[in-house]
Amino acid sequence: MVDEKHLYDAHEHLPIPTYEEATSSRPTSQHHQQSRRGPEEISDDAERQGLLGYPGIGIGSSSSGGGAAGSSSRRRNGYYQPPSVQSVRSSMDSDELEDDDDGDVLSLPEVTAGHGGMEQMEMLDAEAADAGAARRARMRVRLSKRLSSITTTLSRFQFQFPRLGFSFPKFGCGAVRLPRLPEQYRPGWSIIARLVGLFIVVSLIYLLFMSEVLPVGNGGFGQPFNPEWVRSYAQGNVDVNRIVDNLRHVTSYDHVAGSEGSLYLAKWIQGRFKAAQMDVVSMESYEVYLNYPKDGGRRVAIVDPPDLVWEARLEEDPAYEHPTPAQQQTRVFHGLSKSGNVTGPLIYANYGSKDDFKSLADSHIDVTGAIILMRYYGTQSDRAIKVKNAEMAGAAGCLIYSDPQQDGFVKGAPWPDGRWMPSDGVQRGSVALTSWIAGDVLTPGYASKPKVGRQSKDKNPGLVNIPSLPLSWRDAQKLLQVLKGHGERLHEEWIGGVPEVVEWWSGDKSSPTVNLMNFLDEVEQQEIFNTIGVFEGVETVAKKIIVGNHRDSWCFGAADPGSGTAVMLEVIDILGQLRSNGWRPLRSIVFASWDAEEYNLIGSTEHVEEHMDDLRDNALAYINVDVGVSGDELYANGSPMFRHAWLRVLDRVADPVKNKTLRALWDEKHSHLGGLGAGSDYVAFQDMAGASSIDFGFQGPGFPYHSCYETFEWMAQYGDPGFTYHSILAQTWVLLILELAQEPILPFNLKDYADAVKGYVDDLDKYAHEKGDYDLDVQPLRQAADLLDKNSKEFQAWEDYWYGQVYGTGGFESNALAVRRVSHNARMANFETHLLDLPRGKKDKGPHGIPGREQYKHIIFGPDASGSGYDAAFFPAVRDALDARDWPGAQAQVQKAADILSRASDKLLH
Repeated sequence: MVDEKHLYDAHEHLPIPTYEEATSSRPTSQHHQQSRRGPEEISDDAERQGLLGYPGIGIGSSSSGGGAAGSSSRRRNGYYQPPSVQSVRSSMDSDELEDDDDGDVLSLPEVTAGHGGMEQMEMLDAEAADAGAARRARMRVRLSKRLSSITTTLSRFQFQFPRLGFSFPKFGCGAVRLPRLPEQYRPGWSIIARLVGLFIVVSLIYLLFMSEVLPVGNGGFGQPFNPEWVRSYAQGNVDVNRIVDNLRHVTSYDHVAGSEGSLYLAKWIQGRFKAAQMDVVSMESYEVYLNYPKDGGRRVAIVDPPDLVWEARLEEDPAYEHPTPAQQQTRVFHGLSKSGNVTGPLIYANYGSKDDFKSLADSHIDVTGAIILMRYYGTQSDRAIKVKNAEMAGAAGCLIYSDPQQDGFVKGAPWPDGRWMPSDGVQRGSVALTSWIAGDVLTPGYASKPKVGRQSKDKNPGLVNIPSLPLSWRDAQKLLQVLKGHGERLHEEWIGGVPEVVEWWSGDKSSPTVNLMNFLDEVEQQEIFNTIGVFEGVETVAKKIIVGNHRDSWCFGAADPGSGTAVMLEVIDILGQLRSNGWRPLRSIVFASWDAEEYNLIGSTEHVEEHMDDLRDNALAYINVDVGVSGDELYANGSPMFRHAWLRVLDRVADPVKNKTLRALWDEKHSHLGGLGAGSDYVAFQDMAGASSIDFGFQGPGFPYHSCYETFEWMAQYGDPGFTYHSILAQTWVLLILELAQEPILPFNLKDYADAVKGYVDDLDKYAHEKGDYDLDVQPLRQAADLLDKNSKEFQAWEDYWYGQVYGTGGFESNALAVRRVSHNARMANFETHLLDLPRGKKDKGPHGIPGREQYKHIIFGPDASGSGYDAAFFPAVRDALDARDWPGAQAQVQKAADILSRASDKLLH
């Protein structure tokens, strides 16, 4: 628990630029002067003209940065002026928002539902400060000119009427005689016609402006910010010093999920969200199943024969020579592991894959009742499936150690002399079976709120049923040494890098006996917290781009997830600066700091399960960063929808160390968007809600993963000296958000998706042939992929029409065209939602989702249940049937996936 004396003050922001500073190319500090230099200098006048949005002038008239305006670009030159906020909102959104100034818990509909009127949109609120005043001043000038023009027109019609002298008779002297207008002063028909014509012209102009066929700026509230200016401002204002301060703070104490440290950090992040002037900031809570190691409840010891009696140290040495009370270290354990006290012969099983256990069985080595020792990584990357494989083989317990061949001195110098795991370093982690159940394993499919029904943790498909513990190689060394002469002598593929193990043996029933004790505090309703903040969109409030990073860590968490948290806060600060200067995105941007990701993606999954209907209707995309930086190599996994926007962003960002754009480096390595498995918080969004998702960051050769040596000092010395790649990540992240949030047409590309699906079908066909003699017919999927290819071309042809209509008329968009554009965006974003295996009506009783893993609904993406666990499995329901050698079931799943894909393709056009 965190010492109460260690309550850090909220992070102090650097001064937010004034309106004049924001609209000037002159930086406000020496650091800004260095960081804002781009591939071309921008003059004060050009930048101001770009801000005011004149078509063809300033930044908006050309692209900058590594080919961003290349032939593949879908963003046209010119300047887009959206229609009235009121009119589009009234036709697209009708929800209302309740703000909670007290920071109380709000549900997602309360957080993201739209305001109905201008005052609730805060477009003319006092918080807009100088930007609002400037817009109102420009509005008054334009209005004055219009009135002056009308007055000048009217002045041309001069009518001279005679002075009419009325002489009233005295009282009682007869009737009053009204004078007649002399003939020469009576208006002719030409004058009357002119007056009628003038009235018609003025009325027509009024109606045109009111209907916004001739709109006045952004919804009538002044010219919008030039999107190119916004991108340049965001990219040029990344502050490395702020990122460093963020990371130093979040790594200054441990913050395991459900702990006081995690709650404190959640509240601190909530304060940072508010400081960025987000429209809505809240915290949401769930009550979930977690466990924690008991004091004195863990033991690993050789208990027989007596001459070999020995006990493991288990815990790491202190990461800090003189730790503060806040720098206490998390005990060594496996999250969601089974409690128990078991004893049995020690047997070594290499990486713990199914093939490794089969190899032991082929060698007549019986593992029933044994304590299995295995190493991390290798042919079975998911620690949970390692334990599950041991359980299925009949083992009593499981120990997993960090071998220096994979992440220690064999790779390079260990900490403190290098980046690799030291001899006493231990990789903590969860052994929940995420590929079977994500989130709270007691409430799969619905949110873990108070008083909801809960499943038992015993024989739960999301949990393993034998106890396990992680070990350092320092402790594993003794266990490996005592196996000499027992079982079979191992071949090279099974030999690790632990020193002073003269001979490597498998062990067998005659091996020394080991006691494994693992008693845990099991809390079935532990409260966890997500922190949520929203920058509301001015066009479609309900439609949202969700941006997430988990907050909890197994110890100090400098790389996982601290680097991502530190950069996300910098991205929020930059958007907050833009917000203070009057900028607003077209679509809402929702930021989330998730809790309990490390246990089983719990915070994000519970959030999705609570708000499932809203997310399926309104989530345009989910952007995830977990381990933001652990090296200098860029990676990205995600939906093919992102390929176009992703490459546009890489064109704009340069690696100053390698002196190339990220796009050039990406292409040199023939990189591509990989598939999404079960590795982080994108799982529930992509595989359950159908929100197109992406996960990215900068990775390195290795780091002291999930150990208490993953500190700020490690990051500063070895992970990212100078924090260069933290800065590059911030640029990449904020630019990708802006691509999705402020472009009038979502920069998704369904043709890229169609091409990717064809590749996935080829991979499935190959996988089926590797599984046996059965000839799986994938032709229905090929036909569905061809239909998607055909419909995607027709669907995206409308975008060319829109660009021609809008930019061909000077950047103006009518209401009718705006409604069609918003509908086009919605159909594009909903495409992946339509790829979910869901009921098609009340009579459709199912089953739906992957058989046996019904929580996962996406027909194309899903985690690999029988292989690595973390990796993606394309067409997972088909693969599961193939793995089970259920040939008819596999063919039925092919047809089902083809039907769903075809229907989703048709919905693009109808």
